[in-house]
Amino acid sequence: SAAPVRPVRPSGPVAGDATGWSLEERLYNQVWGMFEDLARSVAAYRGAVDFAESRMDRELDDLLADPRARVGGAADAAREAARDKCERLTAEARAVLDRDLAQLAAESDVVEPALPPSCARWDNPVWHAHRAPRERPLAVRLGDLTLPEAPGLVIPFLVRLPLERGLWVDSGHTGPGAVSGPDRVKRLALDTAVAHAARLLAVHPPGAFSVQVVDPAGTAAAALAPLVSAGVTALPATGAQGVAGTLARLTERVDLITMALRGGAADALPPGPATAGQLLIVNDFPHGFDDRSVTRLRYLADEGPAAGVHLLMVADREDAAAYGPELDRLWRSLLRITPVPDDHLADPWVRHAWTYGPLTVPPGSAVLEQVLDRVMTAGYTGDDEA
Repeated sequence: SAAPVRPVRPSGPVAGDATGWSLEERLYNQVWGMFEDLARSVAAYRGAVDFAESRMDRELDDLLADPRARVGGAADAAREAARDKCERLTAEARAVLDRDLAQLAAESDVVEPALPPSCARWDNPVWHAHRAPRERPLAVRLGDLTLPEAPGLVIPFLVRLPLERGLWVDSGHTGPGAVSGPDRVKRLALDTAVAHAARLLAVHPPGAFSVQVVDPAGTAAAALAPLVSAGVTALPATGAQGVAGTLARLTERVDLITMALRGGAADALPPGPATAGQLLIVNDFPHGFDDRSVTRLRYLADEGPAAGVHLLMVADREDAAAYGPELDRLWRSLLRITPVPDDHLADPWVRHAWTYGPLTVPPGSAVLEQVLDRVMTAGYTGDDEA
């Protein structure tokens, strides 16, 4: 009889080729593995270049220290040899880095298309067929990460859910990406917040996540239109009274859930909207906030995540400068992201300064509106009284 046919194993990288109980977890771990591999490869390259340059500097200093070796053909030849050695070592290090980058690029080419909607870019075709999931997602994508040595190699910036920290979209960012002016950056910051809210709504089961907004001065109406028009959030709370009322309700909610969890009575909480995840978008802080509202906001930032209440702040820290160091803990408790590219994030291994790039909806695309319509059709339940 014929010998059994052995399955042909692919020679290249495979999406989901990491440890984990589910494909989603394996992809998440694979992305973090790529992140770590790139960090360490670039660290090795930078270390090799620094070594080559310091060695060259030391050899040139030795030449200058010897008066007899400073001039003449022998001195010129020695200096040229030192520079050649530096260039050779640098080129060898770059070749090793390029080899690593090619392997990571090949892995990225298969991993990126395989990511679930919660971790996919907005231009990924997976959104066209997206339907409301039955289970909560493992992680969510907040943006892209790159390093100067490999600007074309994009690592998805994924964080586990539920969020352990609130998010702060810095509307006062003045880095090199903010050349379009402060008003434009503020609008981009609001658009970024709306896109994150839409993603979180879309990747949770119907009724498992809801969004509320406080917009004291009513300046975010245009940016919030996709959420309000789709019916997935009520009109934003405005004015100092609206801010105070929203924060009071959410604070009571966190108190109730925290007491139940600490008392081992989580099962006694009513199901449905009362225990659904909540995202509070806060625009233009601290406008419209009195001292009591600021205290409640700090409480929500500290205690809210454990009770399923998460902050998404759209704010310029300079606007709250009058509070001085009183709010330092609040800002530190939030994960800062920017509406334009900026190199402000560090990895936990070698502390590179990574360039963060926000997720943007392709120009002219209606994917955001389509996704929100499906969220509403699937039975989204707002929680206006929470």
